[in-house]
Amino acid sequence: MKNIAIMTDTNSGISVEEGREKGIWVLPMPVILDGENHTEGVDISHAELYAALNEGRAAYTSQPSPGDVTGMWDRILADGAEEIVCIPMSSGLSSSCDTAKSLASEAPYAGKVFIVDNHRISATQLSSVYDALFLSKSGKSAEEICALLEKGAFDASIYIYVETLKYLKKSSRVTAAGASLATAMNLHPILNIRGGKLDAQCVVRGNKHTQKTLIELMKADLKKRFRYIPPEELFLCTAGTFLRPEDAQEWKARVQKAFPDYQVTYWDLSCSIACHVGCNSMGIAVSLIQR
Repeated sequence: MKNIAIMTDTNSGISVEEGREKGIWVLPMPVILDGENHTEGVDISHAELYAALNEGRAAYTSQPSPGDVTGMWDRILADGAEEIVCIPMSSGLSSSCDTAKSLASEAPYAGKVFIVDNHRISATQLSSVYDALFLSKSGKSAEEICALLEKGAFDASIYIYVETLKYLKKSSRVTAAGASLATAMNLHPILNIRGGKLDAQCVVRGNKHTQKTLIELMKADLKKRFRYIPPEELFLCTAGTFLRPEDAQEWKARVQKAFPDYQVTYWDLSCSIACHVGCNSMGIAVSLIQR
């Protein structure tokens, strides 16, 4: 059985520290705040970025340099790994996946580094990383792991509420006119991420019924798309960019109450995602566990 390493980035919600504890290599993502370069989890925390966004400070995402990517591959191979399964964020949301594929096709990485493009981000990407870790320990090759994860690419979905359209307008995910109209009417969108594409699912007026709507959308998914899957074979997760930790815990607790047969977890949304959705966003996600 080959020594296979699992690698991802902090877009998954897995920190560098958690990765070390679990045996996962995690590449911290860059973020630009007020024109200064930072690295997620190294010199800027989720809480610090959320607070900065709340203050109206300019925050932007950035891709890791090719040298950062190949540099980690070099360290992994030097550490004794024979193959690497690398799980970046969806190619539908960033070009970093295609960049990694191009780098992996060249010497000395060809045949050693396998890039998974299973159209995941955040909590569903996190689920894929832990699936890959399990599969590697079960004796699957890097090529087999890559194939299994990509085969189950669409067995997942995310619903996320954004408090303001300001950041989506900045990233051209919504037009300026649309953002202005929604703000004037006190409308807040709930977005759906499935298959690596970001689409509007519905809108809610005000935020009083936001959590209820997110839960109902997930109940509908479980009843229709995953109706034959037992709870122990599904990963159900909450996430957010809450300014107050107690709000995050209240959101998790409400979802756990709504889905008592599931073990619900909570993760802070990564800096890259926070730059697009702003603070006080919240989400709920489900994915089929690959075993």
